[in-house]
Amino acid sequence: MAVKIRLQRHGKKNFAFFHIVVADTRAPRDGRYIEQIGSYNPNTNPATILLNEERALAWIKVGAEPTLTARRILSYQGVLLRHHLDGGVAKGALTQEQADKKFNDWKAEHAAKVEAKKSGLRNAAIEAKKAAKAEETKVNVARAEAIAKKAAELAAAKAAEAAEAAASEEQAVEEAPAEA
Repeated sequence: MAVKIRLQRHGKKNFAFFHIVVADTRAPRDGRYIEQIGSYNPNTNPATILLNEERALAWIKVGAEPTLTARRILSYQGVLLRHHLDGGVAKGALTQEQADKKFNDWKAEHAAKVEAKKSGLRNAAIEAKKAAKAEETKVNVARAEAIAKKAAELAAAKAAEAAEAAASEEQAVEEAPAEA
């Protein structure tokens, strides 16, 4: 029986998430499986991957063949590196302590990269909010200046109208005694 490690689609249209399963190659994509070893959600940034690494490694060691996407996920989680290092230990190329040290160093470096990406995304979101706030403040200041300018023009027009009315009253007062 040929066994594959592959993705099983779940979720809804345009918002899929996947279970990582070990299944017979003849089984339908979303059909029967032997064991579920994790899940993969590409809708988050970075993608959320939950994987039982020990079970995935055990299935790889007994000959389960991952599909292309499953292979990339296993590689991203370090399962294939662990399999490679275990092969080196079996051949005598390195000791178990050396293999563990290499794997732990890789895991620490990988975790640092993921955390750097997450903090970069957070910082980018904060900067975008700051830029939007600055732009909004700039627009609000421009609006306030336009309103103040219009209010000043209206006040000047009312003052001119009042002065004109006062001047016409004065002329009417001056002309009235002259006619009498």
